[in-house]
Amino acid sequence: MNRAFNRKKDKSWMHTPEALAKHYIPYNAKFLGNTEVEAPKGTEVVKDAVRKLKFQRHIKKSEGQKTPKVELQISIYGVKILDPKTKEVQHNCQLHRISFCADDKTDKRIFTFICKDSESNKHLCYVFDSEKCAEEITLTIGQAFDLAYKKFLESGGKDVETRKQIGTLQKRIQELETENSELKQQLQDLEEQLMIAHVPPAGSLSMKPQSTDVFDMVPFSPVTPLVPTPASNGCPPPPPTTLPPDIRKDLFGAEPFDPFTCGAADFPPDIQSKLDEMQEGFKMGLTLEGTVFSLDPLDSRC
Repeated sequence: MNRAFNRKKDKSWMHTPEALAKHYIPYNAKFLGNTEVEAPKGTEVVKDAVRKLKFQRHIKKSEGQKTPKVELQISIYGVKILDPKTKEVQHNCQLHRISFCADDKTDKRIFTFICKDSESNKHLCYVFDSEKCAEEITLTIGQAFDLAYKKFLESGGKDVETRKQIGTLQKRIQELETENSELKQQLQDLEEQLMIAHVPPAGSLSMKPQSTDVFDMVPFSPVTPLVPTPASNGCPPPPPTTLPPDIRKDLFGAEPFDPFTCGAADFPPDIQSKLDEMQEGFKMGLTLEGTVFSLDPLDSRC
């Protein structure tokens, strides 16, 4: 491994100070991953991390997984690792947390830096593969450190604290945006479930259940016409049999008896005479002493 921040001051840097202070320098590389290391700096520490991540990448490559490509944005505020297509920030390594950076002279495509994680406070070694720009990327990070240190001396240390606060706020904003997008997705899923629950399936009819009495029977309504139910084989039901209105019979099949509608020739003379007397007495309102006339011709008191 080689130096990163020990470049002599009498040598000129690759980029203008304004490019790193007001903007950033972009680079494309392949990201082998990151792994925890025991120390914040050291050549042997970085070598062990590179060997470990290379071995893991070799296994993933044998399984058909490609090494992901990333975009590096280097400035005096840190190194951002982004998705080159979506520009989504995968890692934001603030410059004051980077403790070591180096390129590998035995493998000129590899360069690394060690950064202290803001959440776990663990030291993580990030390893990248760039076929042409490994040394240039390492020098660019060194130049960013040099400019940041000068700015720190000019501001009396206040600028570093300001960057820390800005970095914390930016991280909190990203967390809130992620939480907000998750809540929106949950709300959308609930609205879709409610719409599915209220919309009946196509071709189905919503029938209101018919009320029943205490015996679980449908109450009979004389004004409601009876609707014939089609048979299970699809044939229409036979028309209901209707009797002529002049034929009326009781429950036992006999015609109802009405003594006042029967003709005189329908009864014997003695019963007919009593009926005539009953009718006359009923009309005149007469009552004989000790005898009460009944309208029933078969009443034994008559």
